[in-house]
Amino acid sequence: MRTRLEKLLLFISATPDLRLERDVVARAVTEIPTSLGWTIKQTPSAGRESDLHAVHAADVHLLLLGRDIQAPVGLEWASARRAGRQVQLYQLDTRQTQAGTAFAREAGRHRAWTLFKDAVELRRLALAVLGDHLLAHAAAYDIAEKELAELRKWRAMLTHKKIDDLRAKDESGGVILSTERFVPKEGTLLVDRRP
Repeated sequence: MRTRLEKLLLFISATPDLRLERDVVARAVTEIPTSLGWTIKQTPSAGRESDLHAVHAADVHLLLLGRDIQAPVGLEWASARRAGRQVQLYQLDTRQTQAGTAFAREAGRHRAWTLFKDAVELRRLALAVLGDHLLAHAAAYDIAEKELAELRKWRAMLTHKKIDDLRAKDESGGVILSTERFVPKEGTLLVDRRP
């Protein structure tokens, strides 16, 4: 009997100068037309340890490299490689420090880098990778045929239209809760812990 996956675990490794880009990608998953649940883990802020268990278990792992490589992004990449996991490499099209250049060269020996110029382009690239992953693993996620057809249509539009044309047209509303007042009874509350 096959195991049905209820959630997709996305890990985003990002250098500190790409916090905005990381956050844009994390928020963009809500635009993918699927009822599948998402768990998003990311490189922690300075002084905190990476969740290497999540790195090893990630269904999709994106690594975003800016001007410089900084801990613990290199550790997350190396840990994923040791675990035999694929990491999608995205590099900001900018001049890098010597350490950033050396890391890009080393990681590039194992997988090609995809260059991006800004958060908008990275968002489109990341959505394409996530859409392709869902389509390739639709059976494992037990995506219903109607939802799969909508996902295929959305993915095709992503290739041919501007990204802003693809925003979800959900009219059911939403809720935004303050992390200072709301404590969930189940699940994990996603908190932005930036200084």
